[in-house]
Amino acid sequence: MEHGRSGQSPDSLDFTVENVEKALHQLYYDPNIENKNLAQKWLMHAQVSPQAWHFSWALLSPDKVPEIQYFGASALHTKISRYWGDIPAGQYESLKSQLFSQIARFASGSKIVLTRLCVALASLALNMMPENWPSAVSDMVKMFQTESSDVDGRARCLALLELLTVLPEEFQTSRLPQYRKGQVRNTLGQESAAVFPLLQQLLQQHDSPGFIKQKVLKCFSSWVQLDVPLSDCEGLVQVAFSSLQDPELFDTAVEAIVNAISQPDSQRYVNTLLKLIPQVLQLQEQLRQAVQSCDMETSHGICRIAVALGENHSRVLLEQVEHWQSFLALVNMIMFCTGIPGHYPVNETTSSLTLTFWYTLQDDIMSFEADKQVVYMQVYRPIYFQLVDVLLHKAQFPVDEEYSSWSSDEKEQFRIYRVDISDTLMYVYEMLGAELLSNLYDKLGRLLTNADQPASWQHTETLLYGFQSIAETIDVNYSDVIPGLIGLIPRININNVQLADTVMFTIGALAEWLADHPVMINNVLPLVLHALGNPELSISSVSTLKKICRECKYDLTPYAANIVAVSQDVLIKQIHKTSQCMWLMQALGFLLSALPGEEILRNLHSLITPYIQQLEKLAEETPNPSNKLAIIHILGLLSNLFTTLDITQHDDESAEGTEVKKKHTEPGPNPVVVVLQQLFALIQNVLSKWLNDSQVVEAVCAIFEKSVKTLLHDFAPMVPQLSEMLGQMYSTIPQASSLDLTRQMVHIFANETEHFPPIKALFQLTTSVTLSIFQQGPQTEARLVLVRGARCQGHFPLWRAVPQVPRGSDCQGHLPLLYGAAASLWRRPADRTGGTR
Repeated sequence: MEHGRSGQSPDSLDFTVENVEKALHQLYYDPNIENKNLAQKWLMHAQVSPQAWHFSWALLSPDKVPEIQYFGASALHTKISRYWGDIPAGQYESLKSQLFSQIARFASGSKIVLTRLCVALASLALNMMPENWPSAVSDMVKMFQTESSDVDGRARCLALLELLTVLPEEFQTSRLPQYRKGQVRNTLGQESAAVFPLLQQLLQQHDSPGFIKQKVLKCFSSWVQLDVPLSDCEGLVQVAFSSLQDPELFDTAVEAIVNAISQPDSQRYVNTLLKLIPQVLQLQEQLRQAVQSCDMETSHGICRIAVALGENHSRVLLEQVEHWQSFLALVNMIMFCTGIPGHYPVNETTSSLTLTFWYTLQDDIMSFEADKQVVYMQVYRPIYFQLVDVLLHKAQFPVDEEYSSWSSDEKEQFRIYRVDISDTLMYVYEMLGAELLSNLYDKLGRLLTNADQPASWQHTETLLYGFQSIAETIDVNYSDVIPGLIGLIPRININNVQLADTVMFTIGALAEWLADHPVMINNVLPLVLHALGNPELSISSVSTLKKICRECKYDLTPYAANIVAVSQDVLIKQIHKTSQCMWLMQALGFLLSALPGEEILRNLHSLITPYIQQLEKLAEETPNPSNKLAIIHILGLLSNLFTTLDITQHDDESAEGTEVKKKHTEPGPNPVVVVLQQLFALIQNVLSKWLNDSQVVEAVCAIFEKSVKTLLHDFAPMVPQLSEMLGQMYSTIPQASSLDLTRQMVHIFANETEHFPPIKALFQLTTSVTLSIFQQGPQTEARLVLVRGARCQGHFPLWRAVPQVPRGSDCQGHLPLLYGAAASLWRRPADRTGGTR
């Protein structure tokens, strides 16, 4: 194919056999990637062109190489599947005959070409069913069973199996209209009567070679996905079970069985399902042998079959009360798979398959009427207590030497696996209730008080992990074992990072309980403060302290000085990463919120003075990437501190069911406002150097935005000077973050008479500047700053309200902010504007 042709219209291209072959040669062998791409595009046009009907057959000639033959077969499939309407009805039979002939010829030839030809004939059959070819499948079977001197019998058999296998697959991906799909599905369902006996016969023939049987199982697996009634393929399923003893057929047989019993419609065939339970139970010995010999593939496959039967049909099988023992045996088999020896994912990959089954079984038991539920509970509650023990055992970390040899990917998979176990334990609690917590507490107590046999850290850790899993999402305030647990935690010999992490997370999960039992705080708080100094416990210790400070802040006054001192120390030593430093500041904000006003100010000054001094030095330096990061870090610390430092008191619930803030009763301004006023000149100095840097400006605006959201009307003393500064910032270099803060200010203070003049002036200035920017055209640098910094999605458009803005403008997300701010202004009472708007 010549380069000059690539730019021509497809209709004008000469799609001859010779040109197609040249293009294919270029696609496969030309080292130039551009030439390959040109060839590919040309060939895509070729295979949908009218000429494809002519060159496709020629490309299948025996003297062509398989790559060329494959393209010819693919082009035929494309024309039949996508352009069926272009084929005259009078040519259907001729096309069918030609495809049969080519498939027979390639039965002993290239397998990839044979498959594409089979897919083409399958597409033809689907388009002709049921009116023009109602017995398509039966005809295919007869055609390839007919003796032919040209084609070897085994090759004919393989060609027929390939054709029968791709037929349902082609149906699943076909472009048939929905009404036609229903018709064709019904026809295929009826035609399965011509397929299944043949497949069963081939599977049961002793002289059938293994590759034929494997092909048969793949064909069966393909057909059952057409929702064929399970009763119709019962015999084949039984033969597939016997094929599990053949290592060569094992994987294919597993896939076929799982597909057969997983079809949604199969639950209607209760008798067949009941016959399958003994078949599955007979695999237990093979399963045990596979586990003993570390044959993970075999154990995985058998587990898939057991789980597929149990998970898809648990309710139906539970209802067959006269067969309760056989179903219970199946449940116990799945329990064996859950507790399969080894550490996931290194020594086994099977146990994770079973977790969804336990959810499903519990849901089905809990869905029965109360009287039936009582009966099922008597049988299955002990099973679920056993499940808890098994899951906690599976969640145990390996010994340190083994764990250190794992790859980072294996460690991450194990972490996710433990999260799945945690979710399962939380769910199981709904069935087992408080008795589960008591069970865990008794085991932990015996473990920690047994002086004769010191507990392994792994065993202790998993029991705590069980508590944590439940306490994180379930209200355990009523539980009578939590005081004992809080008493046991200090007795744990914390000599391992994983154990220490779990101790921290467990304490954090109990933060709400500690708020109701403040006398117990001192039992665990020293552990948390000690852990703050360990960088390996950064996430767990900081998040736990944050939870305690949030939930228990009104009871932490005796410990406040110590918490602040320890926190200051770890912040100065830079033990934690940036995100954990921000969490720690949020924790301190919660803590300070509950202190008297004077103590808040004293602690605030002590806490932030080192950062203010550092910021003063940075503000005097010439801007560079290094001091920019330091400035953003310090501003982030301050904004996170002010996010949670809220000295207003909260009613738990208002009449409407929402939280209510009460204005603080401390005399004088809010401590946060006092500090912000003291910092204001320094912040202006920082901005004077960094106003053209959107990240620094965003960090500055975040301090005020988070403060105003927390303080609401207590922020009032800052309104005049902040409004003036915002106006200056936006007039000089408009940025999205200052626009966000403007909207917040207008929203909160526009309805207050004493604050209306500065807010109105700020709004008018911002509007004027913004409109002038967008009237100057799309290349304005300030406009680009706004667009790139967009964060304000979801506001209704301003285009109708401000007709001067071009409708094609790319400023969506920015001017709408102004419209939102304007709405706040326009909602002001009429008497404040002389009765007009």
